[in-house]
Amino acid sequence: MAHGSWSTSPVERQELRLKTIFDGVTGLLAQHAPDVVALEESSVGADARIALSVGQARGAALVACAAAGVAAVEYAPAHVKRVVCGYGRAEKAQIKRMVRLVLGVEVTDDHASDALAVAICHATAPRTAAA
Repeated sequence: MAHGSWSTSPVERQELRLKTIFDGVTGLLAQHAPDVVALEESSVGADARIALSVGQARGAALVACAAAGVAAVEYAPAHVKRVVCGYGRAEKAQIKRMVRLVLGVEVTDDHASDALAVAICHATAPRTAAA
């Protein structure tokens, strides 16, 4: 099972950092040809600048999905935690443990663990007749 995350330098220009995300998602979409991409909804935390940066990164991923013709669905962070851990305020360590138990992979990267938790949430979500 492939998993991971991208890192960009904080000194790199913002548009280049977003292009790294766009190009990375575009490459994964071409390589794996998924029917859908599941994302975690943005939550506004205490720092508005971080929320804006996360929103821009999500936007780059969403545009990559749109360009590839792949649908994107979103799940609230508390919903993902509730589905994966049984508790909507689960800590990172709990999420990592449940990802390891459910998928049988050890994940040390918090971002990759969160992404896999979103994938688990989507995989277990009930499907509607229109889907």
